[in-house]
Amino acid sequence: MRTRRGTVRLRGWGGVGAMGAACALAGTLVLALPPGDGGGGDDGVGRGGPGVTVAAPARADADDCNDRSLRPSPKDGPTIEAIKNREVKKLVVGVDQNSYQWGYRDPNKKGGELEGFDIDLAHKIAEEIFGNRNAVKFRAIPTNQRIPAIQSGQVDMVVRTMTINCARLDDVDFSTGYFETGQQVLAPKKSDITGYNDTLKGKKVCSAAGSIAEEELKKKSFGADISTTVPNQLDCLVRLQLGEVDAVVTDSALAAGQAAQDPTVELKGKEPFTTEHYGVAMKKGSDDLVRRVNKVLEDYREDGGWQKSYDKWLAGGLNGKVTPPAPEYRD
Repeated sequence: MRTRRGTVRLRGWGGVGAMGAACALAGTLVLALPPGDGGGGDDGVGRGGPGVTVAAPARADADDCNDRSLRPSPKDGPTIEAIKNREVKKLVVGVDQNSYQWGYRDPNKKGGELEGFDIDLAHKIAEEIFGNRNAVKFRAIPTNQRIPAIQSGQVDMVVRTMTINCARLDDVDFSTGYFETGQQVLAPKKSDITGYNDTLKGKKVCSAAGSIAEEELKKKSFGADISTTVPNQLDCLVRLQLGEVDAVVTDSALAAGQAAQDPTVELKGKEPFTTEHYGVAMKKGSDDLVRRVNKVLEDYREDGGWQKSYDKWLAGGLNGKVTPPAPEYRD
C-alpha cells in the first residue's frame, strides 16, 4: 500500500488497534472466498465463485416494501435438515474478523478466537440448531461478498452487521432486525468536519464497497471526493490514520468501535443520518431456517442474552440506553 511520502504512520494506533491494522491491510488478499476455498472443504457446503454485490439503498419503511420477516418457529424443515445431515455437523456462518467489538480476533488472548457481538449471536444460533454453541464454522468475508457467499452456498447465513433493505431482499432472505443503527461520519477530533453536511466539501471520504455508506454518498456527497472504496470497512480506518482520506462514512455502531480503537478519532454529528436494522441474511427460499433464526432472536431478547452480549461488547462505546428493535413479521 502506498502512503504519503512513502511513510506509514498510524496515529494513536496500538494494542487491539495494531491487530486491526494488520487484519485490514491483509483483508483484501485473504478474505475473498474463491471456489473450493481451502478453509474446510469437508463441511459439505456448496461452492461457487464470488461475485460483486451492488450497493443497496438504506432501509426503507415497511410501507415502501414488505421488509418484514417470517414469524418464528422452532420446527426443523428441509433447509435445517440438510444442514444437520452434512458430514461435518456445523453451521457455516459468514462473519467479519476486522470489526472491533462485533467480530474480531484479540491477539492478546491465547488462541485468537473470533469474538464480539455478532459472534455471540452466531454461537447462539448454532446452540439452538445443534445443541452445541461451538457447532459453528466461521468464514471471514468482505463486505461486498456477503450476498454472493450466501447465493453460492459457501455459507448458511451471514451474521455481519448487514442492513436489511428492500434491494437486498431481492437477493437474500433476512431475519427480523437484531440491532438498530445508522450511517455517521468518523473523522479526526481536530478535523473541521462536523458531520454529514457541507463541511465534507473538498474532503476525501472513504466507504466500503457494496455498503449503505457508499450508496448514501453516491446520492449526496456534499462535494466530497468519494472515489476511495475498500473491500472491508476497517480498511477505511487504516486509510484515515495513514492520512490518505479525511473521513469515513459507516454505521454508527461500527464507527463507535473504531473510535474506541483509536482515541484520536470521533463520531461527527449528534445523530446518524439514516435509520437501519441489522439482520441475519440467508438464502432465498430457506423459510424454515429464517423462522428458526427468528425464534432464536425472540428467545435471545427475552432471556437477557441480547442485553448481556450488548453490555459486554458495545455499551461502553455507544451513548444512551440501547435495546433490541421490536420484531416485525409479515405473517
